[in-house]
Amino acid sequence: MDKVQLLSHIEKSLNYSIFDVKWIPVSAKFITIGTKSNGKGIIEIYELDSPNVNLIKEIHQDSPLKCCSFNLSSHGERHLALGDFSGKLKILDIERPEEPIYEVIAHSEIINSLDAIGGGSSNLYGAKEIVTGSRDGSVKVWDPRQKGEPVACMSATSPNDDTVKDIRDCWAVTFGDSFNNCERSVCSGYDNGDIKLFDLRKMALRWETTLKNGVCSLEFDRKDIPMNKLIATTLEGGVYVYDMRTEHPTKGFTYCCEKNAGQSLGTNGCISGAKSTVWTVKHLPQNREIFMTGGGAGSIRVWNYKYPDKRFKEMSDGTKVGVAGNVQLLNAVTLSQQPIHCFDWCSEKIGLAVCGSFDQTVRVLLSTNLNLY
Repeated sequence: MDKVQLLSHIEKSLNYSIFDVKWIPVSAKFITIGTKSNGKGIIEIYELDSPNVNLIKEIHQDSPLKCCSFNLSSHGERHLALGDFSGKLKILDIERPEEPIYEVIAHSEIINSLDAIGGGSSNLYGAKEIVTGSRDGSVKVWDPRQKGEPVACMSATSPNDDTVKDIRDCWAVTFGDSFNNCERSVCSGYDNGDIKLFDLRKMALRWETTLKNGVCSLEFDRKDIPMNKLIATTLEGGVYVYDMRTEHPTKGFTYCCEKNAGQSLGTNGCISGAKSTVWTVKHLPQNREIFMTGGGAGSIRVWNYKYPDKRFKEMSDGTKVGVAGNVQLLNAVTLSQQPIHCFDWCSEKIGLAVCGSFDQTVRVLLSTNLNLY
């Protein structure tokens, strides 16, 4: 089988700190969001015109922008959910961005992460909703049809003593398990390594675990099916792939782990350097068994998940426990001396991607031979 190739096709330097990138649905355009040196937020819209990208619009905002999603946009819509450093959540129609469609003070501190659901052609179950995670320790679910209050609010605090609560900083949130009009779950990751899975139908904590390092990114392989796989990445180079189909009453969900995913590669292709953060994970839209990770050493890696022959085994007491698969590295490339911290696959063209790094550069990437897996 031909090896997957990962190429940096176009590179463009920006004059601001970039925090997120997203492809605009059903287009050859993408957006970048971030913060200018004057402390204001900015959205830029780019269009591919190979071998270049053309800036076609700038949208200025009062507060620096941290995270965004088009996942609540139905076909033909260009509705962008945005979280900013002041804790504000808003939705803009990027074709007419002058007045927000929706705006609320969602948190008392920065919104570190958000996810949206309910848009697109394949995921029409349930209401359009947005989940936000903040430095203030709370995770909130918002229905844009309802003004003011969230439809759900979950907090993660651990007791320090009888009077003080240790508020955990939420770094990552994601929707999943939305396979009909009733089911829906939210998974959140925190600075101390906690992962919590909330069942929104029952409004209850379903499962939790703790990793050794802070959880930087979380993603289900697909949102609109019964939970299948969940990937978590961590502050010191870990990638954990959980099999979410079988939950044991005491052991929880089984997983496989790759602990060198944030390190750079030497000239001989071997792993080198100290462990570094794995900032982001994104599944390939056209094949949920393939995913990428962006590392603190400026590297991007493409992986393929291999299922075991049997996904569970029966214990002597009659309970079932999951059996983990393994991950195969398809390719790795170092693009920058600074971390690759945001990334998005294009859902219209397999292998086309865009990423941003702390060197204030946005890159359009091409991956070949992904359709062979």
